Amino acid sequence: MTNQRHDGPGRPALVIFDVNETLSDMAAMGQRFEDVGAPAHLARTWFAGVLRDGFALTSVGVNESFATVAFQTLRVVLDAQPLDRGVQEAAEHIMAGFADLPMHADVREGIRGLAACGIRMVTLSNGSPSVAEALLERAGVRDHFEVVLSVEDARLWKPAADAYAHALGRSHVDPADAMLVAVHPWDIDGAARAGLTTAWINRTDGPYPDYFRAPGLRVGSLTELADQLARPPA
Repeated sequence: MTNQRHDGPGRPALVIFDVNETLSDMAAMGQRFEDVGAPAHLARTWFAGVLRDGFALTSVGVNESFATVAFQTLRVVLDAQPLDRGVQEAAEHIMAGFADLPMHADVREGIRGLAACGIRMVTLSNGSPSVAEALLERAGVRDHFEVVLSVEDARLWKPAADAYAHALGRSHVDPADAMLVAVHPWDIDGAARAGLTTAWINRTDGPYPDYFRAPGLRVGSLTELADQLARPPA
């Protein structure tokens, strides 16, 4: 790997973005649940279950695709619901929602701000690269990203160290010269343990769990992160 140094304190050579919930606003998935006769709040329970089962497989060295885990978890979650269609059709309708997710309101401006700083950017998602590609294209910011990466091409899901190593290897950047940006504390912790710097996007002003490694930066939006990294060294 090349030895690309930071331009200044806190400014990385490369920013690695998580995608689901960090860039995409998954609140819209609640409507998909309501469409099939299930309560909207079940969307959060389902997504938490997807992560739980994906992490369980990762812990035993298995890298199953996000789509497979998400779909099969949906079938379990929907089984007891008073649906207006069959479970298979309902699950397919909900999964199709990933193709239409919007970005959070702060993302476009934040990405453009980071690009103006000369910071390289890539994504690293536990989800499908095609979903990330489409999200960035719809938002008009795909040209700011060098490559859209997914753990589908790595050995394991994040937060396993191999996932972050995959992004670093593809980008030819040392861990200390890369920053992982995410809304998930478990992702921040995994990246920190892999030697990356980190920035936690806390849009809900919630607490950070003490049992995870603390983020290097805590910001309320991606625009705030861009503003902080744009500041000249003291």
